[in-house]
Amino acid sequence: MVSVDADKCIGCGSCAAVCPDGFEMKDDGKAHVKDAKAPCIGEGVSSCPVDAISQ
Repeated sequence: MVSVDADKCIGCGSCAAVCPDGFEMKDDGKAHVKDAKAPCIGEGVSSCPVDAISQ
């Protein structure tokens, strides 16, 4: 299961930039999981500079 800790997320968008099929930025300025089974999901997780995404 992939999840984003909203308290840790700084909204930089690196996960969505690296893996747009797996993550999206929403109106709250935070990243949200779009498709946890996207092939690039691991890259998106590892791109988070504050480790707000767990897998």
